[in-house]
Amino acid sequence: MEKQKTIGELIEEMRIKAGAQEYAGHSYMDLERFADDTRHMIIFDVLTHDSPIGWKGERTRAYLTEEGYRRSLENQEKGHIKIISHARVDHGNLHYDRKETAR
Repeated sequence: MEKQKTIGELIEEMRIKAGAQEYAGHSYMDLERFADDTRHMIIFDVLTHDSPIGWKGERTRAYLTEEGYRRSLENQEKGHIKIISHARVDHGNLHYDRKETAR
């Protein structure tokens, strides 16, 4: 008889099927992804030691509100980070801007 899979095992299988990597910051299935005010998910590289989030050289995932996304765009303009992937978040569902992108 085959052992039943735990919810954690099923989530991990889903993450792998989606091609998602683990990065610093929020995990792929982080609870922030499902928060009512979360509207964006970004994956970004931290470029400077002065970055307000993350450490230089890290690749980071973050689930963000509209205000958090606006601040991230400002930090990109200042050269602190480089956003390499963006998805719109709707009730926990990710809608990527481009089909072929970092996940």
